[in-house]
Amino acid sequence: MMDSTLVRTAFFVSDGTGITAETLGHSLLTQFEGVKLRQVRMPFINSAEKARECVARISQAARDDGVRPIIFTTLVEPDLNTILRQTDALCLSFFETFIGPLEIELAVKSTHTIGRSHSSTDSNSYKDRMEAINYTLGHDDGITIQGLEEADVILVGVSRCGKTPTSLYLAMQFGLKAANYPLIPEDFDRRALPEGLDKHRAKLFGLTIQPERLQVIRNERRPNSRYAAIENCKQEVAEAEKLMRKEGIRWLDSSTKSIEEISTTILQEIDLERNCY
Repeated sequence: MMDSTLVRTAFFVSDGTGITAETLGHSLLTQFEGVKLRQVRMPFINSAEKARECVARISQAARDDGVRPIIFTTLVEPDLNTILRQTDALCLSFFETFIGPLEIELAVKSTHTIGRSHSSTDSNSYKDRMEAINYTLGHDDGITIQGLEEADVILVGVSRCGKTPTSLYLAMQFGLKAANYPLIPEDFDRRALPEGLDKHRAKLFGLTIQPERLQVIRNERRPNSRYAAIENCKQEVAEAEKLMRKEGIRWLDSSTKSIEEISTTILQEIDLERNCY
């Protein structure tokens, strides 16, 4: 039986940012409950010297933990992978695992280009993503109703239900222009959407949240305030859901969902064209 107090170190090693290695590795590690892990990202390992420094750090972790570490690597250069394998660790190389079979299947040799998945050489795609992020920041929390015709999606919901992080994720990950507007007591009294949103109804998507979860989030921002009081949270959530039903707005409960899950649902529901960066 595994020692429940044992901590293993997982390294995400990359010649680029390390985001791909970390994302793929984390997805695999989440399948194993009860395993205590210390996760370390090691980006820009693009020379033999840096690879040897990486090996030294991994070896030290093995001595400190008393068990060999786990390495998830997206290193492209075979020589760097060879150096990395000189340490006593479970080394899982995504490129070595998948590139070979793909070369056989596609009958084309890989370019073995470092950092290609996060390259900014496609200037149009990079420009589009930056424009989407700037647009989203400029249309956060109902700042303005100007330029809504450019929006790909407009999120609505009570304050602190996850609109801003979801909007930014859609912009950064998919290059989508996402505006968001809070539903406030004045909207509930008027029984109408915030001014200017009705003519963009096809772009609207609502987020709701369990009142108990909302109370916790709001209490972190304004402790012991009426804003964070459970009765107020219950009332606002109920009124917001009633308004969204009345206006025929599609919506989902964000209480137990990750930003990735929320964003994927929005993409499917609104059937948005998107790129993944």
